[in-house]
Amino acid sequence: MTRFAFLLRRPFELIPVLFGISLISFVLLQLTPGDPVRLLLGPKAGDAAIALVRERYGLDQPLLVQYFYYIKNVLMGDFGQSISYRSAIGPILLERIGPTLYILVYGLALSVALTLLLGVLAARSRGGVIDQTIRIICVVGVGVPSYVAGLLLVLVFSLSFKFFPVSGYADGIFANLHHLFLPALTIAISVTPVLTRNFRATLLQQMNAGYATAALSKGVSPSQVFWRHVFWNSLLPTVSLFGVVASFLIGGTVVIENVFNIPGLGLLLVRSVLSRDYLVVQGVTIVMALGIVLSNLIVDIVVAALDPRTGT
Repeated sequence: MTRFAFLLRRPFELIPVLFGISLISFVLLQLTPGDPVRLLLGPKAGDAAIALVRERYGLDQPLLVQYFYYIKNVLMGDFGQSISYRSAIGPILLERIGPTLYILVYGLALSVALTLLLGVLAARSRGGVIDQTIRIICVVGVGVPSYVAGLLLVLVFSLSFKFFPVSGYADGIFANLHHLFLPALTIAISVTPVLTRNFRATLLQQMNAGYATAALSKGVSPSQVFWRHVFWNSLLPTVSLFGVVASFLIGGTVVIENVFNIPGLGLLLVRSVLSRDYLVVQGVTIVMALGIVLSNLIVDIVVAALDPRTGT
């Protein structure tokens, strides 16, 4: 069996996970207090109008029947009709996926860069001023909620110095490198401390490993041992942790998008919950669950590429 053989069976393992998530979220939404139809039509709507709207959206059917038809339609690419937006949900989701993906990729890219830089600096200066400073920053970063970090960044870099926009989403990929820098940095701040502490610990462990000591005893320079062996051997545990953190951040974008008013899936989710638009909430949940599943799959592929022992 090759190290990439898991790609043949992994899709079949993920299907029950997605079905389970969809079922649980569907049932929980149905148990949520409030009637979306009454909220849409207002308090003065008559019973006949309410019954007509419920029939139109299939809300008069038993719960299991509703779920069966919902899954059947989703498999055909139809997420249903939004009650509040009064249009098909599929195009709404496609329109909102772009901003969410952008800030996720942007934020994770900043996280990788900061993690590699801070982890190497801390490990190479173990016990020194730089190491102690980085460790303190990581401890503080872990304890600061993402919405607090986002508000502080807006206060300093948007309102005080006016370096970056306060909120919103620009047109074009390169324009958003500046426009969405603060949301991406907020993501990086919430992720980098955990990754840096893990990467630093792994680097120190590998620096004290037998192969590193043997190489140094043979006259190999410390820099060559570090960059040719220690650094690359330390990436594997951090990449695995990166997958867990990336999955967590997919749900965490809900907070960040609402802080910076970014028209992504997170902002759509909050507004749909407030308007009791259950089908939109269900659609966003499925898309986010699919994103978490795919991110874990990508991490498994990267781990298999870094470690030849995988799958043997």
